[in-house]
Amino acid sequence: MGKFLDLESVVYSIFGSQSWKNENIPTYPLNLVKNDSNKEYIRISIIPGSQSVNINSSSGVLIIDIFTDYNIGTKAYFKIADKLDSYLVNKSFFKNKYALQLGTSSLAPSGQDPETRSLFRAQYTINFNFFGVD
Repeated sequence: MGKFLDLESVVYSIFGSQSWKNENIPTYPLNLVKNDSNKEYIRISIIPGSQSVNINSSSGVLIIDIFTDYNIGTKAYFKIADKLDSYLVNKSFFKNKYALQLGTSSLAPSGQDPETRSLFRAQYTINFNFFGVD
């Protein structure tokens, strides 16, 4: 594959793990339209940045949109953000010849989702470094 596909593979392997699936939080990539009736879910965007130590490496940010019911307060999206922290903050993941190192997170409310007015959206972000063997 290539650097970007390998990065995507490592990131999605985290959310494809049985332990994450047991959390019962539907997880979608950025360009997939949600077609089920779940009120809470997350949507992952992988934003690679500049080249790092070699051509197979990169740094960047994961942006995870958290969707919860609108008009119920902050507790629902804080709870999901805390679960994300337990899986991601300061963790390292290895797959084949690649390593993904994650840093610390931040969380910002975005407000009522303009596409689905019954949902509230918050944005969870976390920086990463991605290393591949050259």
